[in-house]
Amino acid sequence: MSGPTTVSERLDALPFTAKHRRLLVGSGVGWALDALDVGLVAYVLLALRTQWDLSPTEQSWIASVGFAGMAVGATLGGLLADRIGRRQVFALTLLVYGLATGAAALSWSLGALLVFRFIVGLGLGAELPVASTLVSEFAPRRIRGRVVVLLEAFWAVGWTVAALIGFLLVPTSDDGWRWALAIGALPAVYAVVVRWGLPESVRFLLARGRTREATAVVREFEAAAGITSSAELVPDPAPVATRGIWSGGLRRRTAGLWLVWFFVNFSYYGAFTWIPSLLVEDGFTVVRSLQFTLIITLAQLPGYALAAVLVETWGRRRTLSVFLVGSALSALAYAGADSHGTILAAGMALSFFNLGAWGALYAVTPEVYPTSVRGRGAGSAAGFGRLASILAPLSVPFLVGSGGTALVFVVFGVAFAVAASASFLLPERRGAALDG
Repeated sequence: MSGPTTVSERLDALPFTAKHRRLLVGSGVGWALDALDVGLVAYVLLALRTQWDLSPTEQSWIASVGFAGMAVGATLGGLLADRIGRRQVFALTLLVYGLATGAAALSWSLGALLVFRFIVGLGLGAELPVASTLVSEFAPRRIRGRVVVLLEAFWAVGWTVAALIGFLLVPTSDDGWRWALAIGALPAVYAVVVRWGLPESVRFLLARGRTREATAVVREFEAAAGITSSAELVPDPAPVATRGIWSGGLRRRTAGLWLVWFFVNFSYYGAFTWIPSLLVEDGFTVVRSLQFTLIITLAQLPGYALAAVLVETWGRRRTLSVFLVGSALSALAYAGADSHGTILAAGMALSFFNLGAWGALYAVTPEVYPTSVRGRGAGSAAGFGRLASILAPLSVPFLVGSGGTALVFVVFGVAFAVAASASFLLPERRGAALDG
């Protein structure tokens, strides 16, 4: 590579190297541990409803309080990521929610569990948008969307592990749910790996005037591709000054992102937090419910795989909207399912389309903002979405009482349809360089 080039040009010109793979897997493991923690809640609820004689409302508190913490954490995490760095916040959030999950395993009352779950949520909420921002800022332009969807696919790995733990460990004893949460403390250990093993975002370093560090990181990635360069790093041209994510040029995309995040969160967490318990309410045995939930969870993986291909062929917005429409139709099919086979098929379709939509959403979110507000833009969208995560579990007992499981999934289907409509407010960023 001859002569000075901008940070975007140098990063975008690289092939996908071992350094990229290490960053993807390193961030992805943290992502999977996130999913493990969130996924375990559904199985903890199933155990505690009997052991602690919890009412449906009290069960919904356990689910929702974590999302309340995630709403706060996502917003604060995005702000901190733009101030102290993506890697630093990523490591800190893993430490916070790992320790809190371990403490939750020792909960002696509903009140104690609620406190610990709120703290867990603080770490979880901050980690997800920060990790996707970090990976997006390193990925070469031509495959950036695919790389971020692959990062999101680690969520399915973590959720599948949670389903296995829920199936194999939680029912074995009265303390099964405690051992499950104890396993969820692993992120506290992994935080050390993240802090010392992953690079800081080059774009963040340049934005903070740390040009020497940024140049060193870029040269490491170039060396991994067999490229040597003595040129100093040239920052991208300064973007048009923006006063924030609601300024004139960003207002439409921010509104679109917030709407999509809100309604996707409402349907996803409402459905997948409650599916094991709803199956039991509809007459399934606990073991049968856990078996169905595990099979439904496995359908997430092909959903991510197809989305990873389509975001670079169809584009982000089209992929997102199609998978959201598929999610809406699957939710409506689940509402009308009247046999074990149709319930399982509709649940698998919902899992397939919904998680593919999540992959496309995480791919597009960091791309619509310039570096100076990318962290807070992604974090605030996620934070607003977490408000729906709080409302969804609380609404399920009311909806079940009003119209049973069918009404629950009709409402979720409508929410997915609204999210699909809102996705057309987003710009198409396939093949475009990240704004500086």
